[in-house]
Amino acid sequence: MKVGILAGGAGTRLAEETQIKPKPMVEIGGRPILWHIMRIYAHYGFKDFVIALGYKGEIIKKYMVDYASLNSSLKVNLKSGDVDIYDGYKPDWNVELIDTGIPTMTGGRIKRLQPYMGDETFMLTWGDGVSDINLRKLLAFHKAHGKLCTLTAVRPPARYGHMVFEGDHVKEFTEKPQTGEGWINGAFFVMEPGVFDYIEGDHTQFEHEPLENLARDGQLMAYKHDSFWQCMDTLREKHILETLWQHGAPWKVWEDNA
Repeated sequence: MKVGILAGGAGTRLAEETQIKPKPMVEIGGRPILWHIMRIYAHYGFKDFVIALGYKGEIIKKYMVDYASLNSSLKVNLKSGDVDIYDGYKPDWNVELIDTGIPTMTGGRIKRLQPYMGDETFMLTWGDGVSDINLRKLLAFHKAHGKLCTLTAVRPPARYGHMVFEGDHVKEFTEKPQTGEGWINGAFFVMEPGVFDYIEGDHTQFEHEPLENLARDGQLMAYKHDSFWQCMDTLREKHILETLWQHGAPWKVWEDNA
């Protein structure tokens, strides 16, 4: 099963980082968040990736091309140019890197992936969010209802400290990772090829007309995930993820070197 990842946005709210790299290449724990997302999928056996590139896509291409050599021990024959790679973690992933245009909107990027996804069920997510979601359970939920699209509904992370009052006294102050607020779209989609028919072209933002029309037609279902989810839309959220990585990383469902 193919896994599409949208990795073409400019990430303007992370300008401190994204002036020199695309947002999916911003690092958490010394690894691009794109790598973390791919490790989550690979843990559940989904290792066939199609990445939609746009802004500074050449940096993602170079990372993937150089991945094995940069993460392994090497023996280099300087005369012949031969390179032997050994040791290190070499994942058995297949990665297709597709240029989808710099100004293309999210729906347009998905539409441009159509020739590479095959005429079968596929998964898709954004290149800036991590979760401890069980992707096998997500897929089973999708298969059971038979509709065109499943999105993962999540509780929005708390942006500010949550306070409980007694009069004017603060009785409790916490920076909870999840709040009791409403559900939002956390990506981690499962889709049928019929979804492509809901997208007009490059100018289409998937979060608007396509999802609205899928819902109108009764073809949109939500898999409610009430455990960990966090996007990386701002520098503050990058720092949150970095801190979590240093203390166990709730999205780290995989075993090292596995």
